[in-house]
Amino acid sequence: MGNGKLKFETINLGLKEAVFMRRWFLLIPAVFAVCCFFQAAAHSQEDMIVIDNQTFENPKRPPAVFRHDLHNESAAIEECNVCHHLYEDGKLIEDESSEDQGCAECHEMQDDGRKPGLMMAFHTNCKSCHREKKKGPLMCGQCHVR
Repeated sequence: MGNGKLKFETINLGLKEAVFMRRWFLLIPAVFAVCCFFQAAAHSQEDMIVIDNQTFENPKRPPAVFRHDLHNESAAIEECNVCHHLYEDGKLIEDESSEDQGCAECHEMQDDGRKPGLMMAFHTNCKSCHREKKKGPLMCGQCHVR
């Protein structure tokens, strides 16, 4: 090493050791790839990209673009029940949330006199908050991007 040149040593492996090393060199990247796949899948389910509009028979617009985690982070929303509200006998239950249910599980397609229809529920929930905070989209094409 003193003369500035690098020395490379060759390692003589037996057949068993070579097969063992080859398996490890193949196994490690494969395990890493599988972990990345599952991490990406878990994250993508958590961070919804559009609001499902398949409940509507003939939607006039594409689904609303909505990046759940990014929205909550930028809006500083910590509690699920801010958006995922729960009512009982017409009264808001303060510390309960409905994040484990779809909106269509509580809201019918049309207003039933006690609660708004599904489309009105989506629009009222989102737009009223956007108006109150003076932030966020209010016009149709700002959420329903073609």
